[in-house]
Amino acid sequence: MGIKASQWSRIWEHVIQQFQCDRNSIHGPSHWRRVERNALLIATRSGAIEEVVRLFAVLHDSRREHDAYDTVHGIRAAAYATKLRGKLFDLSDEHFELLQYACQWHTHGQLNNDPTIATCWDADRLDLGRVGMRPAPKFMSTQFGREIATHGVEKFIYDNHKTFRT
Repeated sequence: MGIKASQWSRIWEHVIQQFQCDRNSIHGPSHWRRVERNALLIATRSGAIEEVVRLFAVLHDSRREHDAYDTVHGIRAAAYATKLRGKLFDLSDEHFELLQYACQWHTHGQLNNDPTIATCWDADRLDLGRVGMRPAPKFMSTQFGREIATHGVEKFIYDNHKTFRT
């Protein structure tokens, strides 16, 4: 199993085409790319499952109907993942359950001890600067997420360029 490099561009293109909001939405594709970057960076230390965090990045806000308060967009994202599974990507049942949970609960302000779910949620929260909010370390589930929230993601991307490339 596994998602091949060639599949990622098809996944992204499909999800972007189906996105109901404006492409420049604060919850749109540029946000998803930053979440993916953050997730891959955190995963270097958390041990998160890379395929799951990358799918979370592209899917977690993809079913928003608008940029305003939308309490069920995560549930819609999880349902959308179910529709795409087997068509655009394959995941084991265990990994798919992690993706489902991460999507469903990502906006509820919880913390999580699972390294993959924690990485997904921290990666999303670390992009709060797009709406004028500074991420708070106490709302990060991973140690590395707390460090990044304290010092800024740019420090870790540029200081660790030998081990992580955007």
